[in-house]
Amino acid sequence: MLEGISLTFAHRPGEPVLRDVSLRVAPGEVVGLSGHSGIGKTTLGRLLAGRLRPQAGAVHLDGRPLASRGFRPVQYGAQHPVLDMNPRWRVGRILSEAGVPDPDLAERLGVDPGWARRFPHELSGGQLQRVALLRALRPDTRFLVADEISAPLDAIAQAEIWRLLLRLCSERGLGILAISHDAALLTRVASRQVVLGG
Repeated sequence: MLEGISLTFAHRPGEPVLRDVSLRVAPGEVVGLSGHSGIGKTTLGRLLAGRLRPQAGAVHLDGRPLASRGFRPVQYGAQHPVLDMNPRWRVGRILSEAGVPDPDLAERLGVDPGWARRFPHELSGGQLQRVALLRALRPDTRFLVADEISAPLDAIAQAEIWRLLLRLCSERGLGILAISHDAALLTRVASRQVVLGG
């Protein structure tokens, strides 16, 4: 179980983006998170993935604090994955940061082996998102915070990626927090929805 417990976070002192927010995601569950722009959805996602530390409250995985160093079994998928990639590295090196990529998952995601020789700027947004998911979805990844991951993709690519993610939920108990402004998408993929600030 991934739990955010009474989380409070402010980018500037005295101006909390989140105040006393709690959320839980169970293994194999897809929780949809929506809310108007600026309400703190991305901040909450980054807190749950350990990319930010709350000023108050805690993030727990199976009842224990989420590790602050090393590989975390909670991974974060961003709308613009290129921002998480070193532009001077080839894709093969970027993927190897997380260990040897799973060839079966690479095939299912449609990651072409030839991309390993390219730089991030040489791939399309959809290709980069597939690379980012391959890097994030290691065998020991238990939860994925999917922050608008399919927003820049066309309808076909969006459907392909979510179809695979839902299969991974079923096959290996992957839990997903799906952050999106797309109400129709969340209705299709989420088993439960939370409106932040609602």
